[in-house]
Formats: sequence, C-alpha cells, structure tokens
Amino acid sequence: MCGIFGVYGLEHAAAITHLGLYSLQHRGQESAGIVAVDGNAIARGSRKMGLVSEGMTASEMEALPGHVAIGHTRYSTAGTSSLENAQPVLARFKGGHIALAHNGNLTNATELRGTLENSGSIFASTMDSEVIVHRLARARSSEPEHMLAEALAGIEGAYCLAVLIGETLVAARDPRGFRPLVIGRLGTGYVVASETCALDIVGATLHCEVGPGEIIAMDSRGVRSIQVPTTRPLSRCVFEHVYFARPDSYVFNGSVDRARRALGRRLAREAPAPKADLVFAVPDSSNAAALGYAEETGLPLELALIRNHYVGRTFIQPTQSGRDAKVRIKYNAVREVLSGKSVVMVDDSIVRGTTTRGLVALVRSAGAREVHMRVSSPPITGPCYYGIDTPNKEELIAANHTIDQIAVRIGVDSLAYLSLEGMLGAVPGGPGGFCHACFSGQYPTEAPLVDLMRAGKDA
Repeated sequence: MCGIFGVYGLEHAAAITHLGLYSLQHRGQESAGIVAVDGNAIARGSRKMGLVSEGMTASEMEALPGHVAIGHTRYSTAGTSSLENAQPVLARFKGGHIALAHNGNLTNATELRGTLENSGSIFASTMDSEVIVHRLARARSSEPEHMLAEALAGIEGAYCLAVLIGETLVAARDPRGFRPLVIGRLGTGYVVASETCALDIVGATLHCEVGPGEIIAMDSRGVRSIQVPTTRPLSRCVFEHVYFARPDSYVFNGSVDRARRALGRRLAREAPAPKADLVFAVPDSSNAAALGYAEETGLPLELALIRNHYVGRTFIQPTQSGRDAKVRIKYNAVREVLSGKSVVMVDDSIVRGTTTRGLVALVRSAGAREVHMRVSSPPITGPCYYGIDTPNKEELIAANHTIDQIAVRIGVDSLAYLSLEGMLGAVPGGPGGFCHACFSGQYPTEAPLVDLMRAGKDA
C-alpha cells in the first residue's frame, strides 16, 4: 500500500505535493519522494528514506520548481525497502522524461519483466512499478494518455498511478478499481490523491473519483479522459474501509468513518458481550468501529488504551522485528479504566496476532478481569496480491488456527469476528463490487508467478 499525490497547473507544485503527502503518511512510512517539472520541461526529483517530515525540507522544495509535480509515500509489497526502490521513478527516454508514482501491486510483473529483460531492458530497481516505465518508453502513441493505455495493456493486478510525461500529468486506475484515486480542484489547477483527506490539507475540493479503467490527462490543452475497454468485474478492496484509509476520507464514494461505525454496529448484533462493563478501541483505526459497537450495545465507550502518535503503524512495518519493537512503545493502558472490569476490546483486524497478544497482556496487567475480543472484519485466511503485505499463509494466524485456538494464543476470554456477509453488508456500495479475497479465498486474478513458485505449483 502506498500514497500518491499529484499537482497540475499551480505554482510551487512541489511544495503543495509535499504538504499533501503528510495526509498520506499512513499509507506508507518507508520512503517518500517528489518529482517536479519546470517551465522548461526539466524534471527534478528528491527521494528519501523514512517519513515525509524526516526527509524533505522547505529548501529542498524550493530546489524543485515548476507547476506540475507528483509525490509518493511507500509501503513495500514488491521490492526491498531501499532508496533504489523509493518513488517516484524518474527516467529519461527518447521523448524526454517519465516520472511515475504507483499504489498497488502488479500480479504478472515477473513475467513482464522477464520479457523486457530478454529484449534488452536494464532495470534500476527490484520493484514492479518499473515495468510500467519501460513499457511507457516503448509506446508508439504520441499522446500521453494513449501512451499510458498502451503501456498498461496486458498488465494484471492493482494500480493507481500518477505519471508525468513531459509536462502532462496523467492519472490512471486499474479496470477492477482495487485502490481509490480522486481528483480535486484547487484554484485554476488540479490535484490527484489516493484519498480525499489529502485534498483537504491543501484546500482542494473534490472534483471526481477516477473511475475503474479510466485514464485522465491534464496539461496546457485542458483535461482529457479515456476509458480502457474492459469486461473485468469491479473489485474494490474492502480492507480500505476496514483499516487502511483514514476515517476522514471518502473512498469508493463512501465515508470511511460511517463505514467503520456500521461495521461496529453489525459486529455488536452478531457478537454481543452482555456481561461486559465497557467497550474500548485499539486506537486509532478501530475507534469508529468501537463507537458503533458501543452505540448498538449501550455499553459505555472508554479510552482504555493510549497510543503514542510518534510511533508509526505496526502492521505496515516491513519486518517482524520492527513490528514487535513498535508494539512495546506504541501503547499504554489506563489502569483506572480497566482495573476490575470485564471489557470488550474492539480491533479492525488480526493479521499475524503478535500485536494483539501484546495488547491483551497489557490490558490484563492493568487489572482487567475479563477481556472479550471483537474484530470488525472476518478472519484473514489468505495473502493479498494487490498491495497489502501478507505474502504467505504461514504469517496469518487465522489461516493456521481455529478461532478457539486463536483466543488461547492471544490470551482472551472470548473472541468473535464479524461475518463476511456482515462486513460486505455494512460498507457503502456493498455487498457486491468488492475484493474480499484475503477473507474468502475468492481471488479476482491469478496468483503471481512468484507466489505459485513458492507454493511449488506449476505456473
């Protein structure tokens, strides 16, 4: 999962992009970068490891002049966490330059890369996104939007893109619509962003959602849109509503906050805890679900866990050791709230179980008499191939244990998940049109070649 942001037609586009990336930091914390193009069609870029606030300064933004820019915050799913894999990618080709920021994961990147390498292409990174850059450089079309359409032909998987080709900004979304992408208006210019919360921080207003299979170009000739012909079914990632997107965003034309409250209310109806004294959330992504649970049950909602906001999201740390270290310093329990109480602890998901086990131990050490875990999504039983870092079933606790076994492993008195039907019925626009493969095993595409090889299957 990554965050992408783009600006067209505004002075100091790099500085605006820099500000927008702050609102997309939750989508990736490994690296951040910006590429800007000036009035002479010269592209300049800056990429740094770490958070937006750690890597890029105001003086660096002044060194990136121009009225068009794109930016990226990275959470790696293909390619190692290194500066060479930081985005946006910037490359020169016969027509000038190409810069690309990608959110998603290409499921046939291995095969496409092999074909390109066999024909002489040399790659500078290990990330799947670079495949699109090479295909763009080989495109025969002259119009930027048609160049991108040509480059994307035959590519499978999830992608939302912000691409600079010369002084043209192009936004694109895959035909299945896995990930969200929106366009906003800011004065006389345009803004492209993964989520609407990034429009808010720069003062832009929502103009439209980029449709599945849509490619939109913005340059001095105006705004143009083309639609990639497709019969592929809509497969929006339901996990955006469950966990990834910020609650102040609208994704897939629906409020994330309202979706999470509805998930919590549905969870309360399916899995009440009638003898509990109070409800609390695992902050922050579960706050709205816990509020919905409390509203439905009539139990008081308490602030029983305090999160240190100077520590990043544990689930999207690239290594297990990093996740474990962050858990130890990320939360503290409020003893005055928990001591002697039977509590309902609401979380949005349990992926590996390590974070949850540590949190339950923390709650019990603060004196909780009983801990009843409630999860506002179904058990995650399969890997995601479309931009979430769950590469194999061995890491997924629900793929290898029953619910009763998980309850014992994480140390709770009871454990209940929201049903698949309940989740899909609670999110806006449901129950159809969503990808829920990590919960149901119903994948909309073939597994990537590397995953099939890992499983010992004939690809």
